[in-house]
Amino acid sequence: MSDAPEAEQPLKPWQWPEQRWREIVSRARAGRSLKPRSWPGGARCAVALSFDADHETIPLRDADESPMRISQGQYGARAAMPRIRRLLDRHGVRATFFYPAVSALLHPDEVRALADEGHEIGIHSWIHEANTTLPPEAERELTLRAADTLERVSGQRPVGLRTASWDFSPHTLDIIRGLGLVYDSSLMADDDPYELTDRGEPTGIVELPPEWIRDDAVYFNMLRFSALRPYTPPSAVEEIFTAEFEGAYEEGGLFLLTMHPHVIGHRSRLPLLERLIARMKGRPGVWFGTHAEVARWCAEQATPPLKR
Repeated sequence: MSDAPEAEQPLKPWQWPEQRWREIVSRARAGRSLKPRSWPGGARCAVALSFDADHETIPLRDADESPMRISQGQYGARAAMPRIRRLLDRHGVRATFFYPAVSALLHPDEVRALADEGHEIGIHSWIHEANTTLPPEAERELTLRAADTLERVSGQRPVGLRTASWDFSPHTLDIIRGLGLVYDSSLMADDDPYELTDRGEPTGIVELPPEWIRDDAVYFNMLRFSALRPYTPPSAVEEIFTAEFEGAYEEGGLFLLTMHPHVIGHRSRLPLLERLIARMKGRPGVWFGTHAEVARWCAEQATPPLKR
């Protein structure tokens, strides 16, 4: 039991005054929808494929020096990325690759090759750190350092960010605004793009919302010393992703898919992505764009225009 007087004890959420919970909810909130009337070329539906190229950074973030767990990350770069690049090349699809800066420094040739092939490189932390565990000044410094590192390695200045594990802190939006980024892809208030607001004020930043059900890791992850196991077969994951695409197609919206090379890139799993791409390309009026292209199109079509 604490010796502090009762008056000094922090309030429980059920004790908060209205002003406090309204302030919390108002941060990085969904504003107006930026879903356009149509997509480039008059397309009915937009598809944005993304890969979070974490590679070895997850065990490194956890100060885990296990060669076994680090090797699982190396698999993403060594075995999975060549397969993914060949698949995208076969279908003429450009994707967005979000890199922790440490991952980019470990695999600079990979990053440069992706940029040369027309893929987008986006910010995904320094070493896959959890932003909500950091002091604000540390989160800012790491994000700025990551942006500069990715620009140096890839030759292109990143215009978008996806927080590691979608861990968006109360300070992340200020950092995004300070960097002058076009978009974020970490928050989940809609299926389709929207403008982020900050305490009720429009920011001019496009949010491209992901979702856990459109992420390969939640179905396939494995952690040896826990109950976490890949219980979902690839066929069921393909069924879920297909249903999400069909819903986006029906509504004329955005289908945004998040994948990880070390997760989706195995021999038994990557074929589901190839079948999904073939299915999507087989439907009339489907446009494939990078996250930057989708965000810029939404910004250009917005009425009234976005103001930064």
